[in-house]
Amino acid sequence: MSGKKELTYLESVHRDGRAWGLLLFFLILFFPFGVAIIFQAWPNWGALARGTLAILPMYWAVGIVEIFTYVPMLGAGGAYLSFVTGNISNLKLPCALDAMERAGVKANTEEGEIISTISIAVSSIVTTVIIVIGVILIIPLTPVLSSETLSVAFAQLLPALFGGLAVVFVSKNLKLAIFPMILMLVLFIFVPALNASTVGIMVPVGVLFTLAVARIMYKKGMLS
Repeated sequence: MSGKKELTYLESVHRDGRAWGLLLFFLILFFPFGVAIIFQAWPNWGALARGTLAILPMYWAVGIVEIFTYVPMLGAGGAYLSFVTGNISNLKLPCALDAMERAGVKANTEEGEIISTISIAVSSIVTTVIIVIGVILIIPLTPVLSSETLSVAFAQLLPALFGGLAVVFVSKNLKLAIFPMILMLVLFIFVPALNASTVGIMVPVGVLFTLAVARIMYKKGMLS
């Protein structure tokens, strides 16, 4: 009889998630160093350090805030897989939320963890397959994809995706959703500096604002 303790589902998720996260970290660093070694093309280390110091604080801040923002919505397994495969806010998160909504489960349950992880894994596989097909067909399809007719449709893909999700989640509690929507509309309309590149910062801002509004409304008995 083995004295080895069996890991629970969440313990195994954390073990594998940390291992794959570290492996990805080294693989990401290996590529530029490998290219530099093979081609003997080393960067200007002084310029690299100055550039890194200029942008690193923002990325560290966004990275830390995203962990506290996304993990409660994705669950542990979904969060590990999302942070490894990337493209969270406009692909992995909508897929996970929609899958859990259809399955009728919550992210903080074991069932929600499993559904979230499976949906994100399927999303990653589908994305990879589409990218491979796109790389193969990019040259013959370039005239079609660059046409003015399709460019108008492509510009509406993300609004259509999030619009569909918004209808589902906003309709659950319109009183709670209306204030964050007004805030984001006002900010993005009247603050020109806010654009697609600031989504990583504005998502946590919206979450914190929504939590604060929800607490105030709950205290005043405005939420059932």
